[in-house]
Order: sequence, then C-alpha cells, then structure tokens
Amino acid sequence: MSGHETYLLDRTRTAASHTLEVYRASGGYQTIERVLKQPITPLEIIDEMKASGLRGRGGAGFPTGLKWSFMPDRATDQRPRYMAVNADESEPGTCKDRVLMEEDPHGLLEGCLIAAWAMGLEGVYIYIRGEYLECHRRMQGALDEARAAGLVGSDILGSGFSCEINVHPGAGAYICGEETGLMESLEGKRGPPRPKPPFPAGFGLWGNPTTVNNVESIFNVPFIIERGAEWFKNIGVDTSPGNFLCGISGHVEKPGVYELPLGLSAKTIVEEFAGGVWQGRQLKAWIPGGSSTGFVAGSLIDTPMDHNSIKAIGSMFGTGAMVILDETACIVEASLVLARFYEHESCGQCSQCREGTQWLTQILARLESGAGTLEDVDMLEHIAGGMTPGKTICALSDAAAIPLQVALSHFRGEFEAHAGAGCCPVTDQSKVPVTDQSEVKAQP
Repeated sequence: MSGHETYLLDRTRTAASHTLEVYRASGGYQTIERVLKQPITPLEIIDEMKASGLRGRGGAGFPTGLKWSFMPDRATDQRPRYMAVNADESEPGTCKDRVLMEEDPHGLLEGCLIAAWAMGLEGVYIYIRGEYLECHRRMQGALDEARAAGLVGSDILGSGFSCEINVHPGAGAYICGEETGLMESLEGKRGPPRPKPPFPAGFGLWGNPTTVNNVESIFNVPFIIERGAEWFKNIGVDTSPGNFLCGISGHVEKPGVYELPLGLSAKTIVEEFAGGVWQGRQLKAWIPGGSSTGFVAGSLIDTPMDHNSIKAIGSMFGTGAMVILDETACIVEASLVLARFYEHESCGQCSQCREGTQWLTQILARLESGAGTLEDVDMLEHIAGGMTPGKTICALSDAAAIPLQVALSHFRGEFEAHAGAGCCPVTDQSKVPVTDQSEVKAQP
C-alpha cells in the first residue's frame, strides 16, 4: 500500500518490495520516528485515529480508534497489555491480507509500532493463517531486519520506548480467526472461542488487556498519522472513509486485489477493474464481502461498496472480498460448497452451530442431487433462522446461516426448482441455465 493509489497490488509491486531497504527508500519508518521524537502523545494518536473514522477491515467494520480507546487507563491498571494482529485470513474469497504481508511486511510492522505507542503495549503478536507459509516467511524476515536496525525491541530509535513483536503461525483452523479463539491459540491451547463478556480489552491474552485488529486496519495507521484524519476522510464516503483492498474472484476476466476508494459501485469494480464477467456471459449473483455475506442478485450490482450501502441490500460489507458468479452457476451448488466448509470448520462448542451446519449440508446435498422436496427448502430457512443472530458464543453459526438466508431471499425459486428434479436443473447440460429467478418454476 503506497498512499492509496488505485492499482493491482499483486502485479505491480517490485520483487524486493518486502525488504527494509525498499521500504525505507519510499519513506518507511519515518512516521514512527516522528511520533517518538517529537513526541506525539498516545492520546493524540488515538484521537487522530478516532477522527479519521477508520472502520476495521476484518469484517465487522468497528471503528479502530474507538476500539483502541477501550484499553484501560495506565494510571489505574498496571497490567501488561498486548495487541493481536489477526492475520488468520481464512474467509473463503478473501485474500487481501496475504498480498500485504507478502509484498509490504514492513508497512504492517510500522503500523504495529505506532499502535503500541498509542496504547502502551508491551508486545504485539501477529497471528498468521497456517497455510500462509510465504506470509510467515516474509513477516519473519522483515521482523528480523527491523530488529537488527533497532526498530523493534528495547529503546527503539533511542526514544526509551520498547516493544516486542512476534510472528505466530496458526495450524489451519478457521475458528481461530475469531478474536477470542485466536487468543486461546496464542496461549498454546485449542482454539474454541471464549464467551463474552469479559471482552479482550479487559481480559485478553493471559488475562491482560488486549486489542485485536485486522492486518489491513493496522496498515492504514502510518498513513493516517502522517497525513492526518482529514486527508483520510476525503477518500471514500462519510460513513465509510478511506480506501479498501478489494479482492475480486470468480467469473471475471481479471481477478486480483485492487486498492479502491470506499463507495465505488460494485459494477464499476467488476467492469473497469476486473475486466467484466468472463467469456461474455451475464452476471447472475455476487458476494459483496467474503463467503459469510451471502449471494445477492446480479441486479443489485450497482450498489456502492461501503458498509451502509451493502447493509441496505440485506448483506454485509465484510472483508470487501467480492466473488462473481455468471449465468451458468448454480446457487444451490454454491451454497452447498459453503455449507460444507462451515460444517468442517465448526468447533462444535455450541449445539446450534454443531448440529445446524450438519443439517444444512445434508439438506443442500439432497436438493442439489434433485432428490429434495419443497419441504426441504422450508426446512433450510427454519434451521438457518435457529442459528442466527447471536445465538452462539461466536459468529461462525451466523456466518454459516446468513449466506443461505441471503441466497433464499434472492433465489428461492432456484432452490424450489431442484426439488424432485432428479438432478441439478441448472448445471445439467440438457436444460437451459437459469439466469433469473422469474425463469424458475417449482416442481409439482
């Protein structure tokens, strides 16, 4: 990320962009140096972050500066305090953090250092998805370079400020992307999420105050502190300021990760940046922000990509990872693929999630084979309703049920067309592909 220009991140970076030499040549670490040497007080940094309106880029969209302000006052709470950077990017369709860690790891480290100064942290833990082997290698290499240069550890830049940063690989469990499951894993335990309250700011890692932020959120910090909250707010829209990394995949000509201003329409992103729907086909459905945000109708592609606009069409902005499906795709089959993923990744701690994900998978498999009934469609809706909202310790149950609820609201006719069809009526080559719900007839 280099100042919020619009470009394809994973195709234009130089081969050495991950090194300290290249990062410093482009002004890297000058912001943390200015923060420590002026100095800019921790309260001033937190106020600037709050004024910027930066919303977390991990899915929930919670204001980052406000989250930082939840850490207890040093005057009344002397416990060690930490930050966990959630780099356990496992949401299907999402790949933005991978690109940042591989291509610009020092940008993440500088953001961590500024956050550590602002919140008075003793340590930062970067928890990386287990399958992201190259990310782990690049982050560890950058950390070794920064430590050797006196930018991490004790008495950073001779300022008297000390902060340790550690890189920790996960073991491939999606559930550890949930903030309390992540902390359990960091502590060396299994990763089932913790009940809340208590919340991490009061009782986090090893029982100490902890904040958890997404990789992309922390990457924005040096830019905001260097250029100011007003500069940041001039990008994007009022309710969702700034830029975002849009990972777009599926049936498009140019899949990739693009850095774009919030509020740009999804249609513009698909047509002007991703080259349009591939092979000249028609758009059928799209996912706005990672698999848990669900399949919405292609007719809604004009919707601006910002938190409030996506919420207005019954979905969520999530991670800003768009997945595009063309006219040949089957929504029931796609829903089954997601259901299998969530069933596999459920920790089994809550009955609604443990049992619900299994039932969704079984019923969707029956419908996709053409052996289901219209009652199965109603049962899917009933089961999903029992899994949401907020009925379990963490949001995995919601993440499994919401995509199905959204799909049913837009494509119910397609689900009903599978009932008693004897096969998938969309992908079976003897039948015309379903491109619009109005073309689908329920089986008798």
